[in-house]
Amino acid sequence: MSALLPSQLVYWTRFEVFWWIGPIIVLIVIPVLDWVVGEDGTNPKDEDYELLSNDRYYRWCTYLFLPVQLIGLYIAAVMWAGTDLSVIDKLGLAATLGFVSGIGINAAHELGHRVEHMERWLSKVALAQSAYGHFFVEHNRGHHVRVATPEDPASARMGETLWEFLPRSVIGGFRSAIGLERDRLGRKGQGWWSIHNHVLQAWVMTVVLFGALVGGFGWRILPYLLLQAVIGAALLETVNYVEHYGLLRRRRPNGKWARCSPSDSWNSDRLVTNIFLFHLQRHSDHHANPGRRYQTLRSTQESPQLPAGYATMILLALFPPLWRYVMDQRLLAHYSGDISRANIQPRKRDRILAQHGDGMAAAA
Repeated sequence: MSALLPSQLVYWTRFEVFWWIGPIIVLIVIPVLDWVVGEDGTNPKDEDYELLSNDRYYRWCTYLFLPVQLIGLYIAAVMWAGTDLSVIDKLGLAATLGFVSGIGINAAHELGHRVEHMERWLSKVALAQSAYGHFFVEHNRGHHVRVATPEDPASARMGETLWEFLPRSVIGGFRSAIGLERDRLGRKGQGWWSIHNHVLQAWVMTVVLFGALVGGFGWRILPYLLLQAVIGAALLETVNYVEHYGLLRRRRPNGKWARCSPSDSWNSDRLVTNIFLFHLQRHSDHHANPGRRYQTLRSTQESPQLPAGYATMILLALFPPLWRYVMDQRLLAHYSGDISRANIQPRKRDRILAQHGDGMAAAA
């Protein structure tokens, strides 16, 4: 609802800081609530799986995010086009809409995993605001196949900072989506410029949405429109960085990667962030069982555990020395001291192996 609240909060309180309500909620309020409320500690019972999975209440939680998201963007466009707000206030509103856009990608993530035709189309609609429609293809057919391997651009490597990871993931994911969709269309005997091209379908939705807003409110809103899209995509990619940092799937004797298991994703069972992110933090179960709807995901002991919720970990990731201090030891512990089993940044591999050689010897 932070998409709809800023103007009313500022109007009634006269505190202009509320134009920044999105970052305030995600980066301050939720981490504090995570710390106060703590972990969930419960899992759905097996006998309740079918009932819970088919409960349409949870589907409507994702469906209704879309009109809230788009109405909020329309209201923001009205304000960006006006002269009542200062540039700083407009930037704050763009940041708020960017955080809403990022969570919109998360809603699209849930919808895009479904087999129902309507939900897959709604996933593309949810991605229109962030202009990140290729995520629909890359995440499902790229990331889930290559996750926790060096070939996956969305799996961060040990020793890789967030600032190194972001361009690699953004560019790599874009190229992967293009290649995957071109191959799919080729197998069907169709060219790139086909109406069945999922990437083009999603991009057209962004062009129509942005075109309609710029046409209705003028070119002056375009910088803010683009800024909120960049923030939304950056939020998604930062979460990607947190989810798989340094984790590597084991290889089978034939050299192929083993099937993704719950030990190949970082997990967090912080209750508040899980509510806000459709249980995205139960990421280990999601990758091991991608067909499960978000309300049925489980937390397992096999999964490596983050020390805090995603909202807090995003803040840590912004500061690489702090991130390494917190996460590298956890990664080492996950692999019982043998850091050679991790997904390591190639150019830093020798230094990291030398640094943790004692732990590797102890593990041996």
